[in-house]
Amino acid sequence: MSRADLDKDPRDVAAMFDGVARRYDLTNTVLTAGQDRRWRRLTRQALALRPGERVLDLAAGTAVSTVELQRSGAWCVAADFSLGMLRAGAHRPVPKVAADALRLPFCDGAFDAVTISFGLRNVADPDAALAELARVTRPGGRLVVCEFSRPTLPGFRGAYYVGLEHVLPAIARRVSSNPDAYVYLGESIRDWPAQAELASRIAKAGWGEVAWRNLAFGVVALHRATRPAR
Repeated sequence: MSRADLDKDPRDVAAMFDGVARRYDLTNTVLTAGQDRRWRRLTRQALALRPGERVLDLAAGTAVSTVELQRSGAWCVAADFSLGMLRAGAHRPVPKVAADALRLPFCDGAFDAVTISFGLRNVADPDAALAELARVTRPGGRLVVCEFSRPTLPGFRGAYYVGLEHVLPAIARRVSSNPDAYVYLGESIRDWPAQAELASRIAKAGWGEVAWRNLAFGVVALHRATRPAR
């Protein structure tokens, strides 16, 4: 099995996710104590989807997040650069596309809304990925980024980071098909910018009306934005 490092070489990251694909959904549910389901539902609600709209779910993995989005009545496509993850979700009845976040295979303005959950952190150039998401979104379209963030309670924050270093790998050894990947997970979360910095980067990538909502005391944040009208 393999794991990536904070250089985030795309081949290493894809191989790492191929290695966790078989038990990825189970591991996520265990590690989040079932909160992953709530976060998917809140992401769908934050996008304010309407029936018939076209939605891109980037870094969709096994497409469990795409199925949640589809409950809105929108037409949703799952995109990911890990073929192993897409294969693991082959039974889910949504369109799936192998795609690189830095070179999306879609035309300008193709989607009414775009989202990426727990994937932006794994892209080699997150700012370029945000700009690419803006390119494929129509003017007035929406973005939601659901991502690990910076806990807002100082005392809790310290305990949380200790847990990332020690507790997370121990649990992953019991349930994951590639436990070493979760060492990278902890490292990448600690290295990720806080809420305000990410909001600034989203704005610089061409998005407007950027705001965020903290979940689980800031362990996760939902960033929302709109593609400005021309």
